[in-house]
Amino acid sequence: MAIRPTTNYILPTTFRALKHRNFRLFFFGQFISLIGTWMQSVALAWLVYRLTGSSALLGVTAFCGQIPVCLLALVGGYWADHHSRHRTLIATQTLAMLLALTLAALTLLDLVRVWEIIVLAVLLGVVLAFDIPTRQSFFAELVGKEDLINAIALNSSIFNGARMVGPAVGGLLVYWIGEGWCFFANGVSYLAVIAGLLMMRLPPVSRPADTNSALSRISEGLRFVYRHRPIRDLLLLIGLVSLTALPYSVLMPIFADQILHSGPRGLGTLMGAAGTGALLGALALASRKHVRGLGRWVAFGACMLGVGLVLFSLSRTFWLSLLCLVQVGFATMIQMGSSNTLVQSMAPDHLRGRVVSCYTMMFMGMAPLGALLAGFLAKPEYLTAPWTVALGGTLAVLGAIVFGIRLPLLRAEARELLEAQQR
Repeated sequence: MAIRPTTNYILPTTFRALKHRNFRLFFFGQFISLIGTWMQSVALAWLVYRLTGSSALLGVTAFCGQIPVCLLALVGGYWADHHSRHRTLIATQTLAMLLALTLAALTLLDLVRVWEIIVLAVLLGVVLAFDIPTRQSFFAELVGKEDLINAIALNSSIFNGARMVGPAVGGLLVYWIGEGWCFFANGVSYLAVIAGLLMMRLPPVSRPADTNSALSRISEGLRFVYRHRPIRDLLLLIGLVSLTALPYSVLMPIFADQILHSGPRGLGTLMGAAGTGALLGALALASRKHVRGLGRWVAFGACMLGVGLVLFSLSRTFWLSLLCLVQVGFATMIQMGSSNTLVQSMAPDHLRGRVVSCYTMMFMGMAPLGALLAGFLAKPEYLTAPWTVALGGTLAVLGAIVFGIRLPLLRAEARELLEAQQR
């Protein structure tokens, strides 16, 4: 069934997906919830660092929180293609809220230990393995194909707008009243997105008859990705960047404390700077009306990201580090947002959840391996944090160069895939 706008508002091109009532409900509820999520991210990193003082345990905690996404994302994509995405999101958001409130209670009662943090991180990772592919593939139900690109970009903008606000607020709250209240605020913030989901009016959606096994359905999605070089190369570049470059965020407490001497408030400001850049990148992506030329944006974004990380690793001045992270955030959004848009635009509707799960697996699934590696390489007896970040940036630049060289070979097949989905 076609999705029709439910309002006659005249909106700028950049915000055209907001003409759909269901998307507006999701958009604003998600923004409030994501602010809480980023507050918790800062508070959790600082809590682990305060309890242990170990870069390795920062990496271990991030690894345990994200490895379930790598292991279960394909199952989550299969689920999204064969069950109600609306009901699935209500369930995953509710479970995430309960986990945040549990962490808040343990911390406020001074009962929290590192092993408890790790267990809760693993459980949240399992929830996200189902939530992320479902949420990403849900946009087509909210806005239809004609506004899908804009919906993806606007969702990225609120993710990164919250990334700009949440860490700064979280850093201040940690400094003033402690980590536990950040976790509590995150738990309460989930009520906004759950309320938005419950208020939606959605037409019935037919799901494909599930006559084959789940394993064969998952394999069908993997074969589609492997057979089509444009999607495969996009995902390989995402995997490389997620493994080598993006784990810089795991080491932020070390930069804030030992290198820039700015404490938890500085940590929130640094992460907020990356969010500011990412928000600008998302708005730039949202202003586009078509996917033509996004392949060049992918290569440019990965290269710009790598250069920004190398410059950040060399900086010993707080304001210069902030500027570098604005560049890093902008470039990350340009690469990842453009890749997400291209992958979803080239994927057929009946495979969308499984194809998006491959994107999720490479974007978030490789990150825990990178976080674990970065945490150990950053130890003083090995590379240290600055050299670890510089190495990741250099590898991202090399990956961007290889992708840019291959780009002319991919265009014809990409055009065929895009035209097939528009019929």
